Amino acid sequence: MTGAETLGQKIYRHRAGLGIGALIGLFSGGPVGLLLGGALGYWIDSALRKTASTYNPQQLFFRATFSVMGKVAKADGRVSEVEINFAREVMARMNLSEEKRREAIEYFSEGKQPDFDIAKVLLPLAALMRNRSSLKLMFVEIQLQAAMADGEISPNEQALLQQICQQLHFTPREVQALLARMRAEQAFREQAYQSHAQQEGYSAASLEQAYGVLGVEPSASDAEVKRAWRKLMSQHHPDKLVSKGLPEEMMQLAKEQAQEIQAAYDQIRKSRGMR
Repeated sequence: MTGAETLGQKIYRHRAGLGIGALIGLFSGGPVGLLLGGALGYWIDSALRKTASTYNPQQLFFRATFSVMGKVAKADGRVSEVEINFAREVMARMNLSEEKRREAIEYFSEGKQPDFDIAKVLLPLAALMRNRSSLKLMFVEIQLQAAMADGEISPNEQALLQQICQQLHFTPREVQALLARMRAEQAFREQAYQSHAQQEGYSAASLEQAYGVLGVEPSASDAEVKRAWRKLMSQHHPDKLVSKGLPEEMMQLAKEQAQEIQAAYDQIRKSRGMR
């Protein structure tokens, strides 16, 4: 099971903590020391358990996602109904249990507090994602979507997003490219929904946005288009993301994004007659 200890691992870790303490006590104080050492071992085990829980990758990512989302929503001083609905929509798409949904709401509310310091969740998250670029990308994409929920990114939201990206070691150029791709993805999604509702094909406007979803120009070669598609699909592969620390509840979000990338590529491929 991803991100969770097996029963055997728990027993082994518990016995290891007790064993270490007992050995220390035995060599330093005989039978009495053995008992005291066992108590020490129990304390070590408890401390290790607490540390492991605190830095559980899935839990850390889950908390950071919703607390930072709350901070972004509050950036303008007031959380709009649209922003609240976006957070609810994300929770619904994740199909959270009632317990996890309450937890997500608590984190979102925590992020809205004036004294909430995003560094306390972003610093350990940055350390976790140091060599997990696809996981880092997924996190920032969710926050950009939250900022764009009401149709625009305000100066305060933009300043906060720059702070978030800086702490996660994104370059300004990477942020601009990602923002452009997210805007294109949002427009492509809306156009696709309208076309589906009206039982029409994709328009030329949606084809233009499809190129934006892949982050390439319409003048790009077939090879460049295919290379961009493969890279994005690799970065957004749900199973890969979960193996790197994405909470399993968020797998559906990764699947939906991968489907949109695939839909954009299919639209371009068909328009070009690519195989």
